[in-house]
Parts: sequence; C-alpha cells; structure tokens
Amino acid sequence: MKTLKLIIILSLLFININAAEFKKPNVEGEENGNNLKTPMIPLIPALSTEDKENETEKRILEKTYTVMLESKIKVFVPLEILTDIDIDALIIGNEEVKVPFDIELNKEPEKLNWYRLHYSETEIDIDNDGNADTFIYSPKYINSRIMKNNYVKIQGDKISNDGEYKRKVFMTVIIDE
Repeated sequence: MKTLKLIIILSLLFININAAEFKKPNVEGEENGNNLKTPMIPLIPALSTEDKENETEKRILEKTYTVMLESKIKVFVPLEILTDIDIDALIIGNEEVKVPFDIELNKEPEKLNWYRLHYSETEIDIDNDGNADTFIYSPKYINSRIMKNNYVKIQGDKISNDGEYKRKVFMTVIIDE
C-alpha cells in the first residue's frame, strides 16, 4: 500500500509540474516551454487601424514625375538621279550634231566638288563598225540639283551604215575620292 501511495503522489506531482509548464507565459521565440529559435509568422497579415479608417478615401500621391524623352535620328538619303533621258536625232550625211540634255537629281548635293556622274560608257560605237561615233560629255562634278551643260555629240562621218540605232547607257552618282 505504501508503494501505491507513493506512485499516486509521484504521478500527482508529475501532473502538477507538467500543468505548470503549459501555463507558463510565452516568451518571444518560445512556445509552450520549448525553446524555438525561429519567430512565429501569423497566417493573416496584420492590418493597421489607419487602413480601415481610410478605406473610402482615395490616396493622393505625394510626388509625381513626368519623364520626357527626346530622340534624334539621322537619316541619310543618297543622291539619286530622277530623270530618264531619251535622245532622238536625225543625222544626214557627214554632219556633226550636239544634242543637249539636263539631269535632275533628288536633292541638292551636301558638298561641292564631291559627287560625280558616271556613265556606263561615254564613247559609243552606235553602228557597231569598230569606230566610236557618239560621245557623251558632262561637267566633272555635280554641284546643283539640276545638272546642265550635258550633251551627246554624234559624228555623222563615222557612221558607215544608214538606219535607226538604239543604245542604253546607265548613269550612277559616285563620290570623288
């Protein structure tokens, strides 16, 4: 019986000690007497009382900024020939004929004495007999939007066969280097 009383007293004492630890107030970082090193994170975020009072009011921004960006683009438009030139001439016998023509460009050249006009051929054998009989002359440099003083010189004494002749000559603008 003594042992039974002793067991009951020890069990009551054990229960009292455990109950005292459960009632122990929580210290930051401790839960129910266990020493936890990580703080507790609440499941629902805490809302301040100011937010609840000002729910119907609109919030006013304290500072606003307007950012203006400026962009500059340099566009280069090349110098181009706008006109096609058709030269019709009637040559009788041994006469020499000069046929003038003008060339129009898309813009005024930026630099003077910099751009030149290049022909695919300037001495032409129009009748294919081996002798050059048609010549194209132009000023050396392009210095204006409309290029004048161009001409085709046809020498009738070097044309051996009678007939109608056609020839295409291509022009390009090049930079004088």
